[in-house]
Amino acid sequence: MAEATRTALDEAHAAATLADLREVRVRALGRKAPMSRVRAEMGSLSEDDRREIGRLLNEARETIESALAARESELAADEQAAMLARDRIDVSAPGRKREIGHPHPLTLMADRIVDIFIGMGFRVAEGPEVETDWYNFQALNIPPDHPARSMQDTMYVDGTDLVMRTHTSPVQVRAMQAQDPPIYVVVPGRVYRRDPFDATHSPVFQQIEGLAVDKGLSFADLKGTLAAFARELFGPRQRVRFRPSYFQFTEPSAEVDVLCMNCEGAGCSACGHSGWLEIMGAGLVHPNVLKAVGWDPEVWSGFAFGLGTERVAMRALGVRDIRWFYENDQRFLAGFHA
Repeated sequence: MAEATRTALDEAHAAATLADLREVRVRALGRKAPMSRVRAEMGSLSEDDRREIGRLLNEARETIESALAARESELAADEQAAMLARDRIDVSAPGRKREIGHPHPLTLMADRIVDIFIGMGFRVAEGPEVETDWYNFQALNIPPDHPARSMQDTMYVDGTDLVMRTHTSPVQVRAMQAQDPPIYVVVPGRVYRRDPFDATHSPVFQQIEGLAVDKGLSFADLKGTLAAFARELFGPRQRVRFRPSYFQFTEPSAEVDVLCMNCEGAGCSACGHSGWLEIMGAGLVHPNVLKAVGWDPEVWSGFAFGLGTERVAMRALGVRDIRWFYENDQRFLAGFHA
């Protein structure tokens, strides 16, 4: 018995891992251990011998259990220390590089455009993307039989007079209703049309419109404002061309072109060999629009303009396909930083 106890104590002390210690426990106290065999043969002994041997077995077991428990605590502490050392963070080591996010190129362009007009004294106005027929059409001098009202062009909300706004012009109407003249606002936001999603069209796109109403504003003020805007956005040598056009809510109306940035007016494939690129529509506010909000067109006059953010971004950045802005290809988007 004494020899078995010494062997168990020596093996417990020599165990290098908790797994080794478990094997020592099995050899010393398991069913096939020497003490277990002695206990199994005690039935053939006298009562006094059984009492004495039982006492010795219990003392030996307690000694071995105590040694195993002490060694287990030591090994557990060693393994814990080793794990902490292995997992220790080296604060002097270089950290993982984290990619820094960047604004979307359309966000950058919209912010740049809006900032230019803010610098001219305009303020930003915003409004709902789901609009009533009155704000989206009637207040803007668009009659019931106008083609823009057709189901082929406009997204209607079933069973209501609500539409997904086709332009940001309704916000101009709301802004005029909310204050007395004069007013100078620029309106960025999403608009919706029943257009195919192809290289030059999208059913959802961004638009920025501007409105100025004051006493004595004329087409000369409109031309000066947009010429200054074009030079600020495209460069100090930029030129602007106005072509007669027609919009229901302005009179007179014009399409606004800038000199092609690719060929500087010489003519190339980017501008259709015309030397010019169209960027927006503009005109003097129609008297009926002023009347719709209760302003006297004999006293007040103004101008309005509107551009597609995607179109201007494509012109300025040399992007050939509008879909590239929406496909979330990081190789493309990462090329445009503030």
